[in-house]
Amino acid sequence: MTSFLPEGKRIHTAENQAVLSTYESMITAMERSEILEARAVLCDRGHNLTVELPVMKGIIPREEGALGIREGTVRDIAVISRVGRAVCFVITDIFTDEEGKKTALLSRAEAQRRCVDSYISRLTVGDVIPARITHLEPFGAFCDIGCGVVALMPIDTISVSRIEHPDERFTVGMDIKAVIKSKVGTRITLSHKELLGTWEENASRFSVGDTVTGIIRSVENYGAFVELAPNLAGLAELRDNISVGDTAAVYIKSILPQKMKIKLIIIDSFRDTAPLSQPEYFIAEGHIDRFVYSPDDSDKLIYTDFTQN
Repeated sequence: MTSFLPEGKRIHTAENQAVLSTYESMITAMERSEILEARAVLCDRGHNLTVELPVMKGIIPREEGALGIREGTVRDIAVISRVGRAVCFVITDIFTDEEGKKTALLSRAEAQRRCVDSYISRLTVGDVIPARITHLEPFGAFCDIGCGVVALMPIDTISVSRIEHPDERFTVGMDIKAVIKSKVGTRITLSHKELLGTWEENASRFSVGDTVTGIIRSVENYGAFVELAPNLAGLAELRDNISVGDTAAVYIKSILPQKMKIKLIIIDSFRDTAPLSQPEYFIAEGHIDRFVYSPDDSDKLIYTDFTQN
């Protein structure tokens, strides 16, 4: 399965660079149908990709640019959007052009087909897998789960604490972990919040009497919800001149596991443009059948049952 990484994870490895460094090693890679990576530098008017290779020109014909292009089930934007980015491929042919220069014919679609057949088809609901953020929309994050094959992570599965847009959690190109929430054929939906810890695991990082920072996620007439961690929020007493998105210094007044409540007092608030940090995971590999977010003695049961999907 290590062969089927998200695009961009292989390009700078010593093994990948060594294979692409000589004509002889590329011939061997073609015979072995090895998956390699390099950067796409041009998409011509026919939507054929030119790939930057050290010893020869590389071409990915349009119909080989992505799985589904040939069949018409995938739009050409899947090819055009790869310019300037790493693309995975297998070498299908090496020939000499009219000018006497060596040219490698490459297929990204074949690399993706192998990924689907040997890796993605074997995944099951509840499996924890590596992924890379490819682009963000208001409704969710699109993730490369192997060789450029994309799965959707809906916004409500990103964290327990609610957000307005996935860019509050992720940046394009960020490497993350995800859990398979549903799978219909090769169409996969991902989740993320189950990997970020239970209420108790997150609350154990804080103590009554601490003053810590959080992010104001909503302001209601009865108080402001302040995110202390992606899977943990508390309710603060209202204060003048606070806005959603502000960073707040908050005093922890009480922690009530049975009610899953943390009561806060806002000491100060301010705008903060600090870059997003990498997610911290309580679960980063393996398989999950059932995730229970709420404490055992809580009045409310919050859980995800992956065996029902």
